[in-house]
Amino acid sequence: MERRDFLGMGIGVLGAAGLAACGSGSESPSPAPAEVPKELLDAAAGLKGSAMGMLSQKLYSTAANEALDASIRKFAEASGTKIENSLVQADAGDVVAKIDAEVKGGVARDLAFMTDSRFIAQFHALGDLEDVTETVEALTARYGEPCAEAKNFCVFDGKWYAIPYHFIGIGSFLRKDWMQEKGITPKDSYSWEELRDVCLAISDPGKRRFGWGMSVNRSGDGNGMIEALINAYGGAIASNDGRKVTFDSPETVQAVTFLGDIYTDPKYKPMLPPGVDSWTDTSNNENWLAGVLGYTRNSFSVYADSKTKKNPVYDRTHVFSDCTGPATDTSLLLGQSQGFVVFKGAKNGALARLLAQYLITAPALVGVAKEAPGLAMPAWAKVWDADPFFASGDPAFPMLRTMSQQSLPLKTANGLSFPQKASAGQQAVIAAYVLTDMMQQVVQGAAPAKAVTDADARMKQIFAQQGLPQ
Repeated sequence: MERRDFLGMGIGVLGAAGLAACGSGSESPSPAPAEVPKELLDAAAGLKGSAMGMLSQKLYSTAANEALDASIRKFAEASGTKIENSLVQADAGDVVAKIDAEVKGGVARDLAFMTDSRFIAQFHALGDLEDVTETVEALTARYGEPCAEAKNFCVFDGKWYAIPYHFIGIGSFLRKDWMQEKGITPKDSYSWEELRDVCLAISDPGKRRFGWGMSVNRSGDGNGMIEALINAYGGAIASNDGRKVTFDSPETVQAVTFLGDIYTDPKYKPMLPPGVDSWTDTSNNENWLAGVLGYTRNSFSVYADSKTKKNPVYDRTHVFSDCTGPATDTSLLLGQSQGFVVFKGAKNGALARLLAQYLITAPALVGVAKEAPGLAMPAWAKVWDADPFFASGDPAFPMLRTMSQQSLPLKTANGLSFPQKASAGQQAVIAAYVLTDMMQQVVQGAAPAKAVTDADARMKQIFAQQGLPQ
């Protein structure tokens, strides 16, 4: 099977590039049928000879994408079906609009997996998803409870519209060797103020050591960091029900002022890497792996890459959860999960549901997880115990399991609850990079209060466009 490095979106409105065919015509060796649960093969018996299309959110690791292909091949060959899988770059910005056009045009793939907290509510609001409650209930009976945050982002009006696939670890990473050189003992938790001061203390531009490895330029990581910091200060894009924009608040202004100072106060210039104002989504990964950053916040993609490629930075990494702020005494970090969705009008929805049920299992997932450790972890309680790699493959894994199964919601001192109700408005605001644009205003000299007010007005327009008038 030809490797798909092109960031195209496959067939239909999204273009014809980036396809991988899986099935009986593959030259790869046939998998042992036992790796696909017998009940799934029995259920697929009547679908032999049929075909379906799948859309996969591109993982940071090429090897992990290849491992997923191998699992899809196993299922296709064992079931006697043909499955075409193509990659989508989720940070393209217009991915929701393009897939929606495919669905409305009747040319969408049958199955896709997308990050639940970023996309599922938008697709649901557009009427693009089929109810998959029956499948989730069957999986729950066999594999125990799904990860905690998925119950918020995949469920609408008591029905499941996405099947939890794998849990995505998100974490903060510090260079523990740089800290130890300065006599700083790594801790399991920090406030944002403490973290800023540590980053400054371990910086040494003359040695190409830059403590603060985060940008507020348009990027998924920039969005995530800004929103997490604002939440820790007691601000939020919306009310807990996800319907009303509440962004313009004293708490948000305080958070934006704090973050803006990092990029504008000459005191902190020594800890900012050259060019940080124009970084894209992979820049902090690349600079972390190059050994020039003291701190970054990321999905576990960067950690996974350092481990699988035997980068020396791996052994020098201190992993901890998100930082606390004035409104919190514990981290608000939820993690994320990828969720399988079956699009309306799917031509082979039955096969799509069976494939999803296979891909969540340990035999199918472990190959992906080994190439993306911490980034592709089990979304189901009993899958964590089904392969020793998930329990002991890395010292960070117990923290990730705890995160995936923690009791929710997490609350702030001023009454916010996280996760908030899944909101198409909030997800559309993130996709439009309102937060990073706001911080760019501050970096360029705007008063934080004015930048927050402007962002609030823009958010209200976006919410209204999503059917949530303000």
